[in-house]
Amino acid sequence: MRKVTLFIVIAGFLITACTKKQEKEMKEFQKVSIEDINVSAAKLIGKDWMLITAGKDTASFNTMTASWGCLGYLWEKPVAIVYIRPQRYTKEFVDNNNIFTLSFFDTTYRNALTICGTKSGRDTDKVAEAGITPYNTPAGSVAFEQANMVMECKKLYAMPFNPEFFIDTNIISHIYPDNDFHTIYIAEIINVYRK
Repeated sequence: MRKVTLFIVIAGFLITACTKKQEKEMKEFQKVSIEDINVSAAKLIGKDWMLITAGKDTASFNTMTASWGCLGYLWEKPVAIVYIRPQRYTKEFVDNNNIFTLSFFDTTYRNALTICGTKSGRDTDKVAEAGITPYNTPAGSVAFEQANMVMECKKLYAMPFNPEFFIDTNIISHIYPDNDFHTIYIAEIINVYRK
């Protein structure tokens, strides 16, 4: 009986500690409605860049910088569309998880995003080198404390680009000379957090 009681007390302590840690990490963020976000995807993604991150928790995840993507409305849902090449380590994490995050930063983090876009998580701890701090999101993925906005996204569709369907075939020779076509991921935006 004492062992059971002790186990319950320890389990309760651990759950409380984990909840408080997550609350602390999210304290600067406010959950907002996707309808309240008025952003230009061309600026937010194309000019400012973002991190695509997937994994179960801060002990097992990977992230990459992306400057291609779309935000919109499809299948009666708000969606984010991202593109990942097959050789990117982050692709393995996105493929193996239903949820991924998009983290957006102000321009003071340009160097951090450059590191996350030019180094591989297979070879180095690029997150530590970039000086950014991961945290667990409420939906069970990973984002970063230094971001000014985070979108949690649930995958709906994934498929590699098919060279047979390119109308402008110059894109293939210019962007895909090695035939390493991006996989397109369409994901429902399920939560948005903003500072």
